[in-house]
Amino acid sequence: MKNTFGNNITITLFGESHGPAIGCVLDGIAPGIKVDEDYIDSLMDLRRPKGKISTSRHEADKAKILSGVFNGFTTGTPISIIIANANTHSGDYAGLNVIPRPGHADYTAGLKYHGFQDYRGGGHFSGRITAPIVAAGAIILSALNNKGIYIGTHISSLGDIKDRDFVNYLSDIEGLYDKDFPTLDEETADKMRSCIEAAAAEGDSVGGILKTAVIGVPGGIGEPWFDSVESMLSHALFSIPAVKGVQFGKGFDLANMKGSEANDPYRISGDKVVTATNNNGGINGGISNGMPVEFSTVIKPTPSIYKQQDSVDLDKRSNTKLFIEGRHDPAIIHRARIVVDAMTAITIADLLVTHFGTDYLA
Repeated sequence: MKNTFGNNITITLFGESHGPAIGCVLDGIAPGIKVDEDYIDSLMDLRRPKGKISTSRHEADKAKILSGVFNGFTTGTPISIIIANANTHSGDYAGLNVIPRPGHADYTAGLKYHGFQDYRGGGHFSGRITAPIVAAGAIILSALNNKGIYIGTHISSLGDIKDRDFVNYLSDIEGLYDKDFPTLDEETADKMRSCIEAAAAEGDSVGGILKTAVIGVPGGIGEPWFDSVESMLSHALFSIPAVKGVQFGKGFDLANMKGSEANDPYRISGDKVVTATNNNGGINGGISNGMPVEFSTVIKPTPSIYKQQDSVDLDKRSNTKLFIEGRHDPAIIHRARIVVDAMTAITIADLLVTHFGTDYLA
């Protein structure tokens, strides 16, 4: 039963959605990295539910650091972070150990844990467990920013509504951290919010595609095979609940291009080697080439919907109908973007210290 990710920087998750608390242990972090708790809280706020487009479950989500930080700086020992659960309505989930919710992990969790899992609110499989990822990621994001590495994610598309692409990477990325709803174009944000609200009014949900850019990553990072930049990021991103697809650069569109179109020509710009295009997302042969690392992430529609669905009664071994109660998001994509940023930061940091050494981020 593994709940740890990473090679030289690792994160271990613990807790369940309706247990006393959730949290993580972040290990492998160099000593001397400044930890700003106000900054951590500002990123936690980007994950918190907002208005009609989110769940009505509101938690304080105050990240409490128990170890590994002293006088505002990392000590080099494991950083333990805990976040209390307070606003739980566990009664909403009665019987879901017998009648699994379509699209959720209820059934597969039962298979893996032989019926002993905490099924309330999705238990350990809940998107709630992403909160400590954001808290840990905030520490690393701040350290990466100090090295000139910046990460930003926007909602690229939701239904048939599309946002503009990154243009000025740094200002676009910095601007996203000031927005509860992460689009680069404000008119797009209004249209997407309306789409989510319309789905909520119908008792349904929507998904979409997030696009992430990482700038400032030096060339030469990553390994050629099993720990390539793509494989490490994909491993991390697919660990986030609701992620069902990841593509780098043009991704699947490359299948419809010729080599003359797909290749990124090299050019000299000042004293740097750059590429004229970035179809391959800043990665060649699994190694970063110094261009922005770009990838897209598919977020599926929230599986908890207020419509009758087909399921099974596992005790009676019969087909049945299910209507889900409780508090649920009609879309999680706007909240998931900071989770993607945090998981990306943890992965990029792991790749960097693997290449440059443990003290690189200090």
